Amino acid sequence: MKLRLAENFRAVFYAPFYALKALGHAERAGLEIEWLAPGDPGGAIDAVKSGAIDLTWGGPMRVIKDHDSAPDNGASLLSFGEAVGRDPFSLVGRAGLAARDLHDLPSLRLGVVSEVPTPWYCLRADLHDRGIDIARDGRLVEGLPMPRQVQALADGTLDVAQLFEPCASQALAAGGRLLYDAASRGPTVYTTFICTRDGLARNGAALAALDRALRATQAWIHAHDARDLARVTAPFFADLAPDLLHAAIERYRRNGIWSATTHVNKEGFDRLAHSLHGGGFVSSRMGYEACVHNFHH
Repeated sequence: MKLRLAENFRAVFYAPFYALKALGHAERAGLEIEWLAPGDPGGAIDAVKSGAIDLTWGGPMRVIKDHDSAPDNGASLLSFGEAVGRDPFSLVGRAGLAARDLHDLPSLRLGVVSEVPTPWYCLRADLHDRGIDIARDGRLVEGLPMPRQVQALADGTLDVAQLFEPCASQALAAGGRLLYDAASRGPTVYTTFICTRDGLARNGAALAALDRALRATQAWIHAHDARDLARVTAPFFADLAPDLLHAAIERYRRNGIWSATTHVNKEGFDRLAHSLHGGGFVSSRMGYEACVHNFHH
């Protein structure tokens, strides 16, 4: 069974997919996978919809947006195989910052993620739930890539940065103060495999085998420590110092972001859909059943 799989952009929180590849679980499930190189975030979605490739991975945000804005047909996207079940982003304050929690944010210069939309929509929903209003009055800094946010914390031009790993661990190692781990919100389905309805019909047996391979990888991850996972995934992060990769993976393990099963969590999906709808990213609340396919093994 063959599949053409496009990697999403390279990121530490995608470690389960790199481990799946490194450990050979797909081959043991009877699959021959052509791994296509990573590009821009979500860049492979059009190729999946056209049938040029079989699947990619990424946020159900892209599936929800597709169902909200595109015709309902065989090219409609589906999420399956949950890998990241909690939000992998954190808020880190500059060294010496007196702020203690989210309620201090309105008076601070806050940098928000510019590379992808989901983290800010999810954080806005968290703030809304707490009755916190972040005014766009110059203190909200949009458009800074995460490495530049880390630098802005260091030089004092930013009070708080929204970061994923390894940027969060870099900022903390430089004396930054953790204000908020978004994983503490609870289930929020952040990353799954993504295919189309036609693709599921065409490649059902192969996609089910890939789902089994991901389950085997999840079992391995939860049976091993952060150092083992860092060792297995290190070849995917050649430019990252081993100690920093280990620290990043350890923080993610502690925050429980990696799912223990491929079944897409409905509570976590609904929380994501709520955040995207509440923030105006989509015009209607997309239902779990329309967007998700779960394999039963």
